Amino acid sequence: MPRKISDSDAALITHLKEISSWVSSVQDLDKLLELITTSAARVMQAKAASLLLLDRKSNTLYFQVATGEKRDAVKEYRVKMGQGIAGHVAQTGEALLIENVRRDPRWFKEISESIGFETQSIACVPLKRDQTIIGVMQIIDKEDGHPLSRDDMRLLEEFASLAALALGHAQTLEAVRRENLHLKEELKVRHEMVGKSAALEKVIADGLKVANSKASALILGESGTGKELLARLIHRAGPRKDKPLVVLNTAALPETLLEDELFGHEKGAFTGAVNRKIGKFELAHEGTLFLDEIGEMTAGMQAKLLRVLQEGNFYRVGGNIPISVDVRVMSATNKKLETEVAEGHFREDLYYRLNVVQISMPTLRERKEDIPLLAEHFLNLFREEMVMPNLTISKAAMDKMVQYDWPGNIRELRNAVERAVVMGNGKEILPEDLPINTTRTQYPGLQVGLTLEEAINQFKKQFILLNLKHTGGNRSKAAQIMSIQRTYLSRLISKFGMKDI
Repeated sequence: MPRKISDSDAALITHLKEISSWVSSVQDLDKLLELITTSAARVMQAKAASLLLLDRKSNTLYFQVATGEKRDAVKEYRVKMGQGIAGHVAQTGEALLIENVRRDPRWFKEISESIGFETQSIACVPLKRDQTIIGVMQIIDKEDGHPLSRDDMRLLEEFASLAALALGHAQTLEAVRRENLHLKEELKVRHEMVGKSAALEKVIADGLKVANSKASALILGESGTGKELLARLIHRAGPRKDKPLVVLNTAALPETLLEDELFGHEKGAFTGAVNRKIGKFELAHEGTLFLDEIGEMTAGMQAKLLRVLQEGNFYRVGGNIPISVDVRVMSATNKKLETEVAEGHFREDLYYRLNVVQISMPTLRERKEDIPLLAEHFLNLFREEMVMPNLTISKAAMDKMVQYDWPGNIRELRNAVERAVVMGNGKEILPEDLPINTTRTQYPGLQVGLTLEEAINQFKKQFILLNLKHTGGNRSKAAQIMSIQRTYLSRLISKFGMKDI
């Protein structure tokens, strides 16, 4: 006669069926892990349960899910590998059942004591994916006061297997999603590196050579020449293509904000830090970090960046746990860093760290044969966007574009074509539709008697005025054309005592 299923067994079967149906889809990983953990606590009638995941960058375990009356408090803590019961299980890969934690030398009591949670017994099992430890799952104490048993341990192992399976499915789906995204980005990058000139072909060839090395690359070139596009192409063509490419423009960010962007901060590190923030270095782990406008970085930040490049680890702002990262750093600037080094504005040791391989992006005036191709490329984009399938560029307008020197390079060309599409007759782009002046005039700031700094400041002022007039006083558009942050533009306007157009 078959054994009658008890109410507890029936509840367990119901829970496992519900969880198994979720695991196959993994629509919401956080919700699924919480369901598995709370179900484990409910089925085994435990006072608390938690699921900790391994952060390999800091070699610590963090509480992804926690139940019980102290669930929020415990999430503020991290456990080092080998520390306490959970750390020991994560380090050895062997499950532990501790009936009385006070008699076990591996017990790490500080967390329980600091949050005011009485603990008697613990069952802890590893989470594994392909024999690799990815975390642990544990339950604490029975609600009826009895110690945890071997039966509880076996049930916990089943729940842990489900959690590991869910995490594995989620990681596989994320890898597929990331690969699709990378493929789209690669197609986009290759599509936007438009041109057939020898200068561009050489840059692309050099970039592909660099892609297969681990060397840091410094990309030089005027604003608007496509330095970030080249960095993306190098990343996508190299062995790190399946890992993140993180981009950060360092210009015009105060040192404290830049440090926070690069390294992140811990909760409570400063006023307003209500949560932990992950910095760009962590986000780029095993991938690539592209630092644009590196020449604008302050001396203090240069020292901090050099330390990370030399040691391979850093601390979050307000943190005391070193975080190790494996990041390939590429950087770009429109400044002559050799001059900056010679004048003491840029650290020589950092320069040599970043400048293992140097690639110079050609200006648009150095590849004029690419102007018609680029103009047609941008026209196709805006023609499709604005539903103007028959719009063309007149020969006179194209000749005017080819004759122009494009101080803003490709970015300026793109903006000029977009403006002509919007403001033109909708049938043919004419020379007068283009917001460019091909008449060459001598820069009025060049005169004998000025210091170099005075001449540079006069140029900056006139250049800003020119771009503000071009954009009708729109600072955001002017900053975009000049490839600088809007906040930096505002600071320059204040510095030179300029009024808005």
